[in-house]
Amino acid sequence: MKREYWIILIVYIAMQLSSLIGIPGMMFLFGYLGMNQGLVVPYWLIFSFTLALVIILFLLRTEMKKPGLNERGSSFGFAATWAVFGVFLALFAQGLAANIERLIGVEMGSENTQQILNIIESFPLAILVSSVIGPILEEIVFRKIIFGTLHKRFNFFLSALISSVIFALAHMEPQHILLYSAMGFTFAFLYVKTKHILVPIFAHVAMNTLVVVIQSVYKDEIDEIIREAEGIQNFIGGFL
Repeated sequence: MKREYWIILIVYIAMQLSSLIGIPGMMFLFGYLGMNQGLVVPYWLIFSFTLALVIILFLLRTEMKKPGLNERGSSFGFAATWAVFGVFLALFAQGLAANIERLIGVEMGSENTQQILNIIESFPLAILVSSVIGPILEEIVFRKIIFGTLHKRFNFFLSALISSVIFALAHMEPQHILLYSAMGFTFAFLYVKTKHILVPIFAHVAMNTLVVVIQSVYKDEIDEIIREAEGIQNFIGGFL
């Protein structure tokens, strides 16, 4: 693996762990200045994610002219078509995995997603982290670097499996490992299919944005659907 890739992984991990020091420090600063401490988390997320993205893009500046997998990238039209189709493919994979999880007894809903929605509700600008900056960082780290490095040595399935499981575990919701892994597989497929990292980035950004918007606008309706689905699952479970 290239030296720049190792540095990028370190920067990404440091960004994820930075809240352990950054948030308490900012809490003290906001309290000292008499500012609203309720905005500490979204402020820190925006700052840390943006800083990490700037550093990572700087480290990749010499590779930005290359498509990705050390091969000639597909045509713009082909890549654009798969970028748009990839959004629906990712949503389908997510929905399929969610239904499988529900059938095997995994509770519907994601604490991670709910926390993000709560942050966005308190500070709407935080949607930049969940819908733009976060997906870009994840595609660079998990698809371009981890999957791309593995794919040079192993076949697609094994490379996608390993990188997708790592991607899933990084979300700190092991009960939804199937859900996140399905998404990781989809984005890895888009990367290999088009040889353009911008394709899975677009699909990931669009999917996250769509999910956030839908869950924000139709929050009450979605909660009711989840409650009804859990009720049906419990009813069926009583006969098994």
